[in-house]
Amino acid sequence: MTNGVDIRTKNLKRPVDVAEYLFTRLYQIGIRSVHGLPGDFNLVALDYLPKAGLNWVGNCNELNAAYAADGYARVKGIGAIITTFGVGELSAINGIAGAYSEHVPIVHIVGCPSTISQRSGLLLHHTLGNGDFNAFANMSASISCAVAKLNDPTEIAAQIDHALRECYLRSRPVYIMLPTDMVEKKVEGERLETEIDLREPANDPDREDYVVDVVLKYLHAAQKPVVLVDACAIRHRVLDEVHDLIEKTNLPVFVTPMGKSAINETHPNFGGVYSGSASSPAIKDMVEGSDLVISIGSMKSDFNTAGFSYRLSQLTSIDLHSDHCIVRYSEYPGVRMKGVLRKVIERVDLSRVKALPAPKIERPQIKCDSQATISQEWFWANIDKFLREDDIVVTETGTANFGVWETRFPANVTALNQTLWGSIGWAVGACQGAALATQDERGPDKARRTILFEGDGSLQLTVQEISTMIRHKLNVILFVICNDGYTIERYIHGMEEKYNDIAAWRYKDLPAVFGADEDAAKSYVVKTRGELEALLVDKDFNDKKGLRFVELYMPREDAPSSLKVTAEASAKRNAMTE
Repeated sequence: MTNGVDIRTKNLKRPVDVAEYLFTRLYQIGIRSVHGLPGDFNLVALDYLPKAGLNWVGNCNELNAAYAADGYARVKGIGAIITTFGVGELSAINGIAGAYSEHVPIVHIVGCPSTISQRSGLLLHHTLGNGDFNAFANMSASISCAVAKLNDPTEIAAQIDHALRECYLRSRPVYIMLPTDMVEKKVEGERLETEIDLREPANDPDREDYVVDVVLKYLHAAQKPVVLVDACAIRHRVLDEVHDLIEKTNLPVFVTPMGKSAINETHPNFGGVYSGSASSPAIKDMVEGSDLVISIGSMKSDFNTAGFSYRLSQLTSIDLHSDHCIVRYSEYPGVRMKGVLRKVIERVDLSRVKALPAPKIERPQIKCDSQATISQEWFWANIDKFLREDDIVVTETGTANFGVWETRFPANVTALNQTLWGSIGWAVGACQGAALATQDERGPDKARRTILFEGDGSLQLTVQEISTMIRHKLNVILFVICNDGYTIERYIHGMEEKYNDIAAWRYKDLPAVFGADEDAAKSYVVKTRGELEALLVDKDFNDKKGLRFVELYMPREDAPSSLKVTAEASAKRNAMTE
């Protein structure tokens, strides 16, 4: 500082405030709406959102905001949330952890006390009272792929760019700590003229070529090869390569529960959902009888594999991941699947590929007695008649996550689930974020339908975000499966125990409670198969904009067969003593 002039600022070619720089970068990487809640440590920063072209969502609590940012990112490619120091960020941390677990890129910006207050160790509100201002950042470090503490204006622009690039390329959350006295500090705005390079780094050519040669060696030799697509193929943006591989080789392709919608389910090569012992017999036989399973982006968690019930040998497996590849028992760290897939597609010798037809699953015809209750089996086998191309389908942890395995999607459907982290209530926030993402992409009139299948118990955790859906005029169809509590928990343990029960709500009244008039939302109550079938073909229900809220009743102890298999395996594992 000389004569009151900061030399660092004076030498900047185009000075811009830190908050303006940060939010402009968010806009440049594709974000249009920012979730979160105001707090005194982030208020001044929030003033900069409109100038950068960003919409402030304003959620009901930080946990819901994190879930919403997760759903937004799964549709838009990346999401953002702003919270306040301590009390706000810790409320969001479960949702951020889920995003880390499931490879979802979220930029978490935390407004925090000034650097002056931090150096002085002041006894400020929202602190632990011990002068430690890094405690919460340290908590978030384990669920973030990068942590940026914006304390020095000379480094801030580079820190922001690095964090955002890491967030996108590694498809995981980052944590950005923004002190109040840094919000209006100046940084080099000329950097904004060059957008952040989000291209995936190329593999080392020699190593990549070696892996490609090995993959092709086994593919050309295989008699019954199949492709198995999982969640990380979606998260790490290789679906174009996957579809090109299927189109060129004509190989049969399957998805895992977490990979649902990764493949066009109308494609003749699509075989269905593979999840070990919970799979349909024809699917199980073909995948487990294959002499080469090309697994793309796998996440072999318990609920994704029906209790680790895969019967696949590593000797007949090729596993392609975002940061390494495994061929049989040989691992190739640092060789990314995108480059490998592209070269396999280019170099495969089709005359040496044996492609068997995918199994055709014949569904049993369940007679529709119009007065019969709605069973899980009947519902999930028939709901696909209601779905349209381009829909976004969100399923909650519980019966919906498992039931949807049996639903065949039209083309270009996007499915959202949280099978690995499994935080009940996630889907309500995620639905709000997903619906907003498509509205940001296409505008209110052309936004995709977002359809949420939600359990009554899960809804009670995060129900407030219905008000956010109404507030932002989002195009949402919400089915609340009313079956008196936590069905998945009942099947794991305590079928009749009170801790798996919930309070009875008048669900259909919720839109009105949250301020919706008849134009903004409409509620329906469905108790029989006939009532549901009539509703699903009703033109007003299908074409109406805004919120359509369906109170849908199913028997208390009914569950999809896949849930029962997985819950039994989970119960046995929980009971193990050694």
